[in-house]
Amino acid sequence: MKKKELFEQVSDMEEQIGQLYQQLGDLKQQFGEMLEENHRLEMENHHLRQRLDNEPDHDQDHDTDNNDAEIGEGYDNLARLYEEGFHICNVHFGSPRQEGDCLFCMMFLNKTK
Repeated sequence: MKKKELFEQVSDMEEQIGQLYQQLGDLKQQFGEMLEENHRLEMENHHLRQRLDNEPDHDQDHDTDNNDAEIGEGYDNLARLYEEGFHICNVHFGSPRQEGDCLFCMMFLNKTK
Protein backbone atom coordinates (compact mmCIF):
# COMPACT_ATOMS: atom_id res chain seq x y z
CA MET A 1 0.00 0.00 0.00
CA LYS A 2 2.82 2.37 0.74
CA LYS A 3 4.06 2.15 -2.85
CA LYS A 4 0.60 2.95 -4.22
CA GLU A 5 0.27 6.06 -2.03
CA LEU A 6 3.75 7.19 -3.06
CA PHE A 7 2.85 6.72 -6.73
CA GLU A 8 -0.38 8.76 -6.24
CA GLN A 9 1.59 11.56 -4.57
CA VAL A 10 4.04 11.65 -7.46
CA SER A 11 1.14 11.68 -9.94
CA ASP A 12 -0.53 14.54 -8.04
CA MET A 13 2.72 16.52 -8.00
CA GLU A 14 3.14 15.93 -11.73
CA GLU A 15 -0.37 17.25 -12.35
CA GLN A 16 0.29 20.31 -10.19
CA ILE A 17 3.54 20.98 -12.06
CA GLY A 18 1.63 20.74 -15.34
CA GLN A 19 -0.93 23.26 -14.12
CA LEU A 20 1.82 25.61 -12.92
CA TYR A 21 3.56 25.27 -16.28
CA GLN A 22 0.30 26.18 -18.04
CA GLN A 23 -0.17 29.21 -15.78
CA LEU A 24 3.42 30.26 -16.44
CA GLY A 25 2.82 30.02 -20.19
CA ASP A 26 -0.32 32.14 -19.89
CA LEU A 27 1.53 34.76 -17.86
CA LYS A 28 4.35 34.79 -20.37
CA GLN A 29 1.90 35.39 -23.22
CA GLN A 30 0.14 38.21 -21.34
CA PHE A 31 3.51 39.75 -20.50
CA GLY A 32 4.53 39.64 -24.16
CA GLU A 33 1.30 41.33 -25.21
CA MET A 34 1.81 43.98 -22.55
CA LEU A 35 5.37 44.63 -23.77
CA GLU A 36 4.15 44.99 -27.36
CA GLU A 37 1.44 47.44 -26.33
CA ASN A 38 3.93 49.37 -24.22
CA HIS A 39 6.32 49.62 -27.17
CA ARG A 40 3.49 50.75 -29.47
CA LEU A 41 2.45 53.43 -26.98
CA GLU A 42 6.05 54.60 -26.54
CA MET A 43 6.39 54.95 -30.31
CA GLU A 44 3.11 56.85 -30.54
CA ASN A 45 4.20 59.11 -27.69
CA HIS A 46 7.55 59.70 -29.39
CA HIS A 47 5.85 60.63 -32.68
CA LEU A 48 3.44 62.97 -30.91
CA ARG A 49 6.27 64.66 -29.00
CA GLN A 50 8.20 65.16 -32.24
CA ARG A 51 5.11 66.61 -33.84
CA LEU A 52 4.58 68.99 -30.90
CA ASP A 53 8.23 70.05 -31.00
CA ASN A 54 7.97 70.83 -34.72
CA GLU A 55 4.78 72.88 -34.37
CA PRO A 56 5.27 76.65 -34.26
CA ASP A 57 4.12 78.41 -31.11
CA HIS A 58 0.56 79.66 -31.43
CA ASP A 59 -0.77 82.64 -29.53
CA GLN A 60 -3.84 82.14 -27.39
CA ASP A 61 -5.56 84.99 -29.24
CA HIS A 62 -6.46 83.57 -32.63
CA ASP A 63 -8.05 85.71 -35.31
CA THR A 64 -11.66 84.66 -35.35
CA ASP A 65 -12.25 86.80 -38.44
CA ASN A 66 -10.04 84.48 -40.51
CA ASN A 67 -12.34 81.43 -40.52
CA ASP A 68 -11.85 80.87 -44.24
CA ALA A 69 -9.02 78.35 -44.32
CA GLU A 70 -7.25 77.48 -47.50
CA ILE A 71 -8.97 74.73 -49.45
CA GLY A 72 -5.94 72.42 -49.50
CA GLU A 73 -4.91 72.97 -45.90
CA GLY A 74 -6.87 70.00 -44.49
CA TYR A 75 -5.52 67.68 -47.16
CA ASP A 76 -1.98 68.91 -46.52
CA ASN A 77 -2.36 68.31 -42.78
CA LEU A 78 -3.62 64.77 -43.34
CA ALA A 79 -0.85 64.03 -45.84
CA ARG A 80 1.72 65.34 -43.33
CA LEU A 81 0.28 63.15 -40.57
CA TYR A 82 0.46 60.15 -42.87
CA GLU A 83 4.08 60.90 -43.73
CA GLU A 84 4.87 61.15 -40.00
CA GLY A 85 3.70 57.57 -39.62
CA PHE A 86 0.07 57.86 -38.50
CA HIS A 87 -3.08 56.43 -40.05
CA ILE A 88 -5.51 58.93 -41.57
CA CYS A 89 -8.12 56.41 -42.70
CA ASN A 90 -11.41 55.97 -40.88
CA VAL A 91 -10.45 52.40 -39.94
CA HIS A 92 -7.35 53.18 -37.82
CA PHE A 93 -7.34 57.00 -37.61
CA GLY A 94 -4.60 58.41 -35.40
CA SER A 95 -2.87 55.13 -34.58
CA PRO A 96 0.75 54.70 -35.66
CA ARG A 97 1.40 52.73 -38.83
CA GLN A 98 3.38 49.61 -37.99
CA GLU A 99 4.29 48.18 -41.38
CA GLY A 100 4.57 50.17 -44.59
CA ASP A 101 1.68 51.84 -46.34
CA CYS A 102 -1.99 51.39 -45.45
CA LEU A 103 -4.28 50.73 -48.39
CA PHE A 104 -7.18 52.54 -46.73
CA CYS A 105 -5.07 55.64 -46.13
CA MET A 106 -3.70 55.52 -49.68
CA MET A 107 -7.23 55.28 -51.11
CA PHE A 108 -8.25 58.26 -49.00
CA LEU A 109 -5.27 60.33 -50.13
CA ASN A 110 -5.86 59.48 -53.79
CA LYS A 111 -9.60 60.17 -53.51
CA THR A 112 -9.08 63.70 -52.17
CA LYS A 113 -6.57 64.76 -54.81
